[in-house]
Amino acid sequence: MKSVCSLAVELLKSRGAHSSAAARRHGAEMCKELKTKVLRLVQPASNGPSLREEDHTDAAEILSCTVKALKEGHVVAVPTDTIYGLACLAQNSDAIRKTYNIKGRNGQKPLAICVGEIQDIYKYCKVMVKKELLCDLLPGPVTLVFERSEVLNVDFNPFTSLVGVRIPDHAFMRRLCQMCGEPLALTSANISSHGSTVAVNEFKDLWPKVSVVVDGGPIGDQSRLGSTVVDLSVHNKYRIIRPGCALSSTVDVLQHKYGLSEDSGKE
Repeated sequence: MKSVCSLAVELLKSRGAHSSAAARRHGAEMCKELKTKVLRLVQPASNGPSLREEDHTDAAEILSCTVKALKEGHVVAVPTDTIYGLACLAQNSDAIRKTYNIKGRNGQKPLAICVGEIQDIYKYCKVMVKKELLCDLLPGPVTLVFERSEVLNVDFNPFTSLVGVRIPDHAFMRRLCQMCGEPLALTSANISSHGSTVAVNEFKDLWPKVSVVVDGGPIGDQSRLGSTVVDLSVHNKYRIIRPGCALSSTVDVLQHKYGLSEDSGKE
């Protein structure tokens, strides 16, 4: 549906030429003290020069660093197409518990999973809609809720038979999921009940609690509404769980293109 843009990556740097050296020293000291790696994604302007080969090497390194942290059971902070998120491996029960503890999140509130490709959804969810519908909404700022499959970690949202799945329209996140080869658990990068974050400096209080902070710059969508969450677990029905930032376009696809009717929850 949407092409994956190219990304260059560099370590956290100051934007000002005169303060760049001091900023790098400060960043390095801070990261050493917190044992947290802060890495900055840089997306070139559309009319800018082509990426240099060394930029691609850096991109591979930052992805490798983040994947390594996830595989070791750590929690990382990452940008998405809507807000910043905390991520860990959904199949790692200890990492799931860490994520809840970092946020101070109610254990009865579910996390979503994040995957890299449409086909991955079928492994972890019992899909009740046409593949074309999935392709019309994903990648994008939408969380689709289905019945979970038996493959998904039993300790992941054990209180519900449903699971929300995301494919963010964000090149780094999609590639990260592909390289991990398994779903990420994803939730907002904030203390529970606090506002969503659209820049890394808005959740600095969480930096010491995560292994890697990937700074993708300010999120383009400043609404802070998060993804639109829609339950598609009932055949030919949909139910909006959270309006989010893409409500109108999502409902238009569900109703007018695929003929789904809204589930009021009443018999």
